[in-house]
Amino acid sequence: MSDSMEAPGEVVSAAEGEPAAPAARGVPAVEPYDPAAPAPLGVERIPTGNAEVDTHLGRLADADLLPADGHLEVYEDVHRGLRDTLTALDAQPPGPRPGASHNPHNPHHQHNHRS
Repeated sequence: MSDSMEAPGEVVSAAEGEPAAPAARGVPAVEPYDPAAPAPLGVERIPTGNAEVDTHLGRLADADLLPADGHLEVYEDVHRGLRDTLTALDAQPPGPRPGASHNPHNPHHQHNHRS
């Protein structure tokens, strides 16, 4: 066979000191790995049941689309939102929350059983 015609998948001999490369025909091009390219982490986000908290946690997915140097801004934004949400919960007056069920086994529940 001549040097100008290789069979599919055949290894083309390289110049002295260079590694052999696969023939161009029939071999798919391989994209080089770029370690700096953004890639999803695949971390599962489990809903908490609190819509406001879930919205903040959902924002973490934005970091999957950014290079590492952009993650800090997303993390700080999510942290600020979660802190504000928790602070708002602490500011609510004590007592049963709207929609809370009556639980007589709660040690903080006081009920007068006198007639």
